[in-house]
Amino acid sequence: MAESAGLARPYAIAAFRQAQDESALGEWGRMLDLLATIACDPSVHALIANPRIDRARLVDLFIEVGGEHLSATGCNFVRVIGHYGRFALLPEIARLFERERAAHEGRSEVHVTGAFELDEAQRAEIIQVMEKHLGKKVSLVFDLDPGLIGGVVIRAGDLVIDASIRGRLGQLAQSLV
Repeated sequence: MAESAGLARPYAIAAFRQAQDESALGEWGRMLDLLATIACDPSVHALIANPRIDRARLVDLFIEVGGEHLSATGCNFVRVIGHYGRFALLPEIARLFERERAAHEGRSEVHVTGAFELDEAQRAEIIQVMEKHLGKKVSLVFDLDPGLIGGVVIRAGDLVIDASIRGRLGQLAQSLV
């Protein structure tokens, strides 16, 4: 993933700058989400992975499926992605674009992984604590991982708070060694 993030970053930054120039951050976010969804479709993914498929045909496919949801500059972005054969990076490009957008808008995305689903009160408490800690508006993304046994792991950029039972057991094992 680190390699794909490194390859996707210049495209995400270019898209973000273009979106800023057009004053269309929301529109670009939606376009990139759509392009990422198209790229993740199993049949399209198989075409992307097939070296016999001409890149120009893939460009036409993406532009046709995107239809009126793609602006003229969005179509040009697809052409650039196609020229360099980077269709598989579209989900990562969309993710990095949203990270840039959130930073620009003073928001932070907090990823919470829990052993069990969180209720609204728990989510609100985590959001409140993280907004106070980060000094930004926070949006919460939740993933379920029963392997944590209990508790949660909270990630916000480089900050990681491991309040899971699996994490505590790991710390206990380290202290015993």
